[in-house]
Amino acid sequence: MTVRRIVQLGEPILRQKAKKVHRVDDSIRHLIDDMIETMIDAPGSGLAAPQVNVPLRVIVTHVDDELRVVVNPEIVDASEEMEEGYEGCLSMPGWTGPVDRTIQITVRGLSNSGKPIKIKSEGWEARAFQHEVDHLNGIMFIDRIDDKSKLHRVETEAEEEELEEQQVFA
Repeated sequence: MTVRRIVQLGEPILRQKAKKVHRVDDSIRHLIDDMIETMIDAPGSGLAAPQVNVPLRVIVTHVDDELRVVVNPEIVDASEEMEEGYEGCLSMPGWTGPVDRTIQITVRGLSNSGKPIKIKSEGWEARAFQHEVDHLNGIMFIDRIDDKSKLHRVETEAEEEELEEQQVFA
């Protein structure tokens, strides 16, 4: 496993729609292993393949000690209820802002073995899935902030620790 470089805001791949994975083979499993290693090293609560400069529809999340891998994720159901929460992004280190997200979702896709999976999630895990699926569609969390004056830079170590406690996403 290798820790890969995380692409930063301004690099074109972050604004492009990722391509569907046609077969989960050893190269995809290697990518997944590297993504997990990179996410944990960062540290973050999620990572999408475009963030490691790979234009494929693959995400990993790590919320509440639950590690999830979804290839070709699709949000197939979502509650109407929304909740505001502060998000950050490994592709925009040191920045945070409030984003409204659906509180419960169902994600469908493939596992790292290529088998169909369906995951029902809520709370921070649902937020992480939505954040990462956005990355696959070229959308950054800042695009979802209505009032850009609420986007702010984390400047002190204490603020950085607080951001980590708020479940920073990649």
